[in-house]
Amino acid sequence: MRELFRFNAPYMLHLLWIVPLLGALLFTAARRARRDLKQFSGLAPVLAPGHDARGTVRRLLILVAVLLVVIALARPSWRPTRITVDQESRDVVFVVDVSESMRARDVVPDRLERARMAILDTLPTLEGDRVALVAFAGNAVVLCPMTRDYNFFRWAVDTMSTESTQQGGSLIGDAIRTVANEVFDPLERRSKDVILITDGEDQGSFPIEAASAAGSQGLRLVAIGIGDSTTGSRIPVTGDDGEKSFLRVNGQEVWTRMDAVTLREMSLATPGGRFLNAGTGAFDLGEIYKNLLSMEDARSFGSIEITRHDDRYQPFLLAALLLLLAEGVLSDRRRSRRERR
Repeated sequence: MRELFRFNAPYMLHLLWIVPLLGALLFTAARRARRDLKQFSGLAPVLAPGHDARGTVRRLLILVAVLLVVIALARPSWRPTRITVDQESRDVVFVVDVSESMRARDVVPDRLERARMAILDTLPTLEGDRVALVAFAGNAVVLCPMTRDYNFFRWAVDTMSTESTQQGGSLIGDAIRTVANEVFDPLERRSKDVILITDGEDQGSFPIEAASAAGSQGLRLVAIGIGDSTTGSRIPVTGDDGEKSFLRVNGQEVWTRMDAVTLREMSLATPGGRFLNAGTGAFDLGEIYKNLLSMEDARSFGSIEITRHDDRYQPFLLAALLLLLAEGVLSDRRRSRRERR
């Protein structure tokens, strides 16, 4: 049975608790203001009928507007469409460095956030392709197994952080081995691509050898180097007391630099591999994916039908905006009457 209505980001519905809390605050404040007015001026009985009704309407408009905004954030969708896509035998794994060095701000807003934004840029070009997400630092963790559920994939990308792994450090080679052994199925006849986003710093995990072994299994590596490769950058940290400083080891500030040499050699160790030195600039990973991955060496395995759930949050945001405008009009009228008195 086809799903007629759904929320593409249902976890945002947890924000609904804001509505009753805000309602309690607004109506409590109104009762207190009414009590104070009556106590100090004795005018409350005269002003109450119209004044209180307008105030109640204004508060209800605000609450309903907030409710509609929360619903919009949950990305409602209805009337799903069935589309036919060519099943090109392509699997893509995004492997992202979440070590402490990815918090460096030589890339705005920082290296990890830029990596997250770059991955999300690829979503419009992923129709029909299977994707997975692996985060690594001192160990590698599969945050999203191979799937066509792009909503779950988006959630995995959104929640990825430097706390996604349990061990500190940076072992790129181990991450590539995890992808080859745990994410891809060696028995499946598909084009297998690995998009690695990292600053390239490694602590003795033999990443080039790992890439070569993965290449012998048919994996192609697209390595994207992010960060300053010359001067480098310090790593911001926040102490337990909230004081901001920079990471130190043995009393010395740690500077992190992008290792372009290692990443280039890793990509060349796989058939058809590519290296992009993104440095500290912006890059469109969606365009890179489309040009280097989607249009190269894809072998068709026929067509499949998939259900597409387009976001339809716009009516809810528009309704919320209109309600807030209406509340503003009522507030202006109330202010004008007060000034005429």
